[in-house]
Amino acid sequence: MADMNQGRRRGRPDIAISPWAAVAFVAAALALVPIVAIAATAVADTGGLWGHIFQFVLPQSTWNTLVLLAGSGLIATMVGTGAAWIVSAYDFRGRGVLEWALLLPLAVPTYIMAYAYLDILNPLGPVQGVLRWMLGYSSPRQFRLPDLRAMWGAILVFGFVLYPYVYLTARAMFLTQAANVTEVARTLGVPRSAIFWRVALPLARPAIVVGVSLVLMEVLNDVGAAQFLGVRTLTATVYTTWIVRTDLAGAAQIAIGMLVLVVAVLMLERWARRNRRFASTAQNARQMQRFALKGPAAAIAFGLGVAPILIGFVGPAIYLVVAAVRRLEFAGLSDSLLRATFNTVSVSAIATLAILAIGFALAYAARLHASAWTSAAMRIAALGYAVPGTVLAIGILVPVAALDRTLGGWWTAWTGLPGGLLLLGSGSALVYAYAARFMAISAGGIEAGLSRIPPAYDHAARTLGQSSSGTLLRVHLPLSRSALTAAGLLVFVDCMKELPATLLLRPLNFESLATLLYGEAARGTYEDAALAALIIVAIGILPVILLARTSNRIR
Repeated sequence: MADMNQGRRRGRPDIAISPWAAVAFVAAALALVPIVAIAATAVADTGGLWGHIFQFVLPQSTWNTLVLLAGSGLIATMVGTGAAWIVSAYDFRGRGVLEWALLLPLAVPTYIMAYAYLDILNPLGPVQGVLRWMLGYSSPRQFRLPDLRAMWGAILVFGFVLYPYVYLTARAMFLTQAANVTEVARTLGVPRSAIFWRVALPLARPAIVVGVSLVLMEVLNDVGAAQFLGVRTLTATVYTTWIVRTDLAGAAQIAIGMLVLVVAVLMLERWARRNRRFASTAQNARQMQRFALKGPAAAIAFGLGVAPILIGFVGPAIYLVVAAVRRLEFAGLSDSLLRATFNTVSVSAIATLAILAIGFALAYAARLHASAWTSAAMRIAALGYAVPGTVLAIGILVPVAALDRTLGGWWTAWTGLPGGLLLLGSGSALVYAYAARFMAISAGGIEAGLSRIPPAYDHAARTLGQSSSGTLLRVHLPLSRSALTAAGLLVFVDCMKELPATLLLRPLNFESLATLLYGEAARGTYEDAALAALIIVAIGILPVILLARTSNRIR
């Protein structure tokens, strides 16, 4: 007690009695539960499946995953970095449109991109039909393009959907590199054509590595696009092992291998940025001056910038609109689509409110009680964003199912009636999965918003007689409203688009827009799924607009 009082006298609040710190530690514990459950489930299996998995399952799935990661990362790096340099270093007609339009592929989830291009590039589809007409062929047997259901197709799909992650980080660095850096290079004899390779690219490498790591995490999380395109990745293997073969222990063992791969990606990202620092401008430094392009050079620059937009957004969007109109004209709005829309919006809204509340508690605890404990709680709670949704779902299923059995046993003992699946059947497990997966977005965004509120505001409010709760309601919440809104929008859209966790943890007879699309595409009824895909893409444009407005403030 003397130590506690001494800590208070020195101005160090005791985080053990703070409700904000308590919520932060509970959130961190809940984020650790799935990972611990996966490890326990994998180790507890005594059926001798480890040998079979290591010999027949993991080698091919791991090789496919590594090839897909390498290819997708390479395409995303080339397209994203090249596009960022074009709009940052050159000035030409249409550059302003390209700056924000290059973000549009973020609105298209990878599984929708794969679903759309499977129909667009089908032998009986519009692209191959036009090519055969131009070449004078009348039958697909005479001329057909290579099947998109292959590794090369998956690499292109992932690369052209996910390159905006690299584009965002690279463009931010190119814009904040001071003009004197390039001017000194020119003075030392570096030609303009070599500025990118010898000056801009090395300075922006840390930012590019961050963007590439996000791309690789998204590739690891995918299950729909890989299955549509016939690529057996680790994520797809986990899904089929659990759902098709009903082998939870085997799925958990494969999930352990995926966690090792996630850790390797994170370590690779840290290693690539070792001893590197982000080069940025001082507050009053001049930004790099754009070189004006005219004539053919301007046309080439605009063409290079618009190509990834056409491939990653315009093509799939036009297809979805046409297919949706055909579906509406033929059958109108189906009851299943309306139910899926209601389910998606309601569960995503509930999850968003929960994630914002917990994320605010995490960020506020870090503000009030800046310590190693609260910092560790923030990092642990953010682990879920690096864990693929399929892996997270397995880790959540095991403890939640055990808790369901316990609650059902208590209910039966108390009432004599059979107990049901309270948590799994009500969708609570799905909300838990969303919270564990997207807590990093909420906590990180809110923490950034709170960091812009000077501590002097807190002191002034307390001096004027406000309590800690009054300071929260009258100072912190109003001033962090924009950060809360932005975080809520990003979380809501991510919950709507999440496919792996929703597929594995949804209640019986529950369809979201993502799972409805997945089921229709798996059956080959593409037009029936077009409306669901179009709704997801339309709502997914909202955070893209937010990102475009935020990135434009860099200039």
